[in-house]
Amino acid sequence: MGVVILLVMAAGVGLMLTRRLPTAFALVLLAVVIAFLAGAPLTGENSVLDTVLQEGAPTLAATMIAIILGSWLGKLLDETGIAGTLVRKIVEFGGDRPTVVALGVLAVSALVGTVTGSAPAAMLAGIIGIPAMIAVGVPKVTAAGTVLMGIAVGIPFELPLWQFFSTALDLPVPTVRGFMVKLFPFALVAALAFVLVETRRRGTEHAWSLKSVDSPDSSGAKPRSRRRELGDAPWYALLAPAVPLVLALGFELAIIPSLLAGVLYALVTTTRPGEMNKRLLRTLYGGFEVAAPPLVLFIAIGILLSAVKLPGAVEALEPLIKSVSPQNPVLFVLVFTLLVPLCLYRGPLNVFGLGAGIAGVLIAAGIYPAVAVLGMATSYNQVFGVADPTSTQTVWSAQYAGVTPQQVMVRTLPYVWAVALGGLCVTAATYL
Repeated sequence: MGVVILLVMAAGVGLMLTRRLPTAFALVLLAVVIAFLAGAPLTGENSVLDTVLQEGAPTLAATMIAIILGSWLGKLLDETGIAGTLVRKIVEFGGDRPTVVALGVLAVSALVGTVTGSAPAAMLAGIIGIPAMIAVGVPKVTAAGTVLMGIAVGIPFELPLWQFFSTALDLPVPTVRGFMVKLFPFALVAALAFVLVETRRRGTEHAWSLKSVDSPDSSGAKPRSRRRELGDAPWYALLAPAVPLVLALGFELAIIPSLLAGVLYALVTTTRPGEMNKRLLRTLYGGFEVAAPPLVLFIAIGILLSAVKLPGAVEALEPLIKSVSPQNPVLFVLVFTLLVPLCLYRGPLNVFGLGAGIAGVLIAAGIYPAVAVLGMATSYNQVFGVADPTSTQTVWSAQYAGVTPQQVMVRTLPYVWAVALGGLCVTAATYL
């Protein structure tokens, strides 16, 4: 039966790759089929309806709340001009020096990447940052890749992601935080190497196909963007993206209160008292719109996790998974480094897809300690978050820069592959 379940999983990957079904729908369908194959009854204990669907759907509720709050804070950073001000100040400081401008945009991308992931983070840093980089001669692919590599630097400190791995892998938040801190240096070095190498290796390419936010229009007048009308945010408001991180990392405050503190700080430092109520509601509703796709995905992931953890599924899959899972630390690093491409194109090792189910099996069957699975999953997530041509942040950044997601993947993959290797080495040395 284990072979049949694996074949069903492979079919699910095919449905996602060919876009016959959206990822969330495919995961739920997989979960139901796996539950029936594992011998689960329709209702009752360890059943399809009660255990997999009813109990599985809210499994990642804490993560979903964190996602909403992160999206809310992201909308505030956008509406209040905090993100735009950060990027403009960096561009003004960099002047016409391509490498300096790119490093500045990288830093801003990393900062907003700690608040919210996916396309919203890319937009916050890239709407101004990408045209600015291209205007000073940074090649288009490098400009898109810089924003993505910057977000990857912030990913280890993205609080909703801490909550996701904590809940999905049944690990305490301090354990997740501890490994993320170890992963951060690899992401930082790779991002800096990308900017320094790619801006020099490719030289300057002055392309004007994208008009900078601050460039004059055909009539010679400056476009009156919403950010320009609002003006720059005050300097102390620019600390808003760092507030949740300082509270969660420095003071070890819980994730949801830390994000709420960031929301309140961004609001109080930029908004007049009479306008706070309207802005709070407007940005909260806007945050729900941004958060809707990942919320649906996390509901589906919770359902899939419940299915693969059923006793029948674990019993069927354990001997098969154990037979192909290396226990030697050196082989662990070698094998899973070679398998890095399987997290691309919504592949079977993508933690926001079928990879979550595989992680659940590895833990439930006792093949690896949960913290080792954490190391493997977070290492792969660094690759997915930058180089996967199907991820929303990669698609948006590439298209906004005027290139294809595949071009961005080819240029960034060697760097994030090295990050995954570093994470897997730390995992093997520490937990195996």
